[in-house]
Amino acid sequence: MQYVSYDGTFVWKITNFQEKMTDAQSERQTSIYSPPFYSSPTGYKMRARLYLNGDGNARRTHMSLFFVLMRGSNDPILKFPFTYKVTFCMYDQTPAQQHIIDSFRPDIRSNSFKRPQSDMNIASGIPKFFPLTMIQQEGNPYVRDDTMFIKVMVDFGDMPKTLLPYALSLNPGLPTHVQQTMIQQEVERRAQQQSQQQQHTSTT
Repeated sequence: MQYVSYDGTFVWKITNFQEKMTDAQSERQTSIYSPPFYSSPTGYKMRARLYLNGDGNARRTHMSLFFVLMRGSNDPILKFPFTYKVTFCMYDQTPAQQHIIDSFRPDIRSNSFKRPQSDMNIASGIPKFFPLTMIQQEGNPYVRDDTMFIKVMVDFGDMPKTLLPYALSLNPGLPTHVQQTMIQQEVERRAQQQSQQQQHTSTT
């Protein structure tokens, strides 16, 4: 049974990595798609698209990771163009937790973010997401047991960039609302810390 996410986040488990990489290198299959997921039960339908051996100018140098807006049954009541920031995270599967995190904001003039007229819009995202030299290193932390995990996160609250590493270090096993509460608490903690530092500097 395929798990479907309805909260704008999706953890994509990519199995048989080596076989898929070989297919991409031989150009038998240059890209793979994640299963569709949704921003909410009545929300946008979307998926990720990964070029393991790179796309365009990034071919053979980087993995290219893109976001795809799909035609969904709720589109007539949704607002377009799609304007929300998208974050990708490739998980470091070791305790070091050196995740690869990158984000992009939609170019609202692009057809990629207009209301889809066909099954899928043109993919848009980060062509140079991750250098292939790092993924080809023996024992790299991103591919373990021939498996890679990538998280896609649509950011509806415009999370500060400085907070992303914290948000993506949280246990993905926790329900989303629990993670959101923890992120909110961290925002408040940092704001409090900052105001205390400002008070301290103004009194010294």
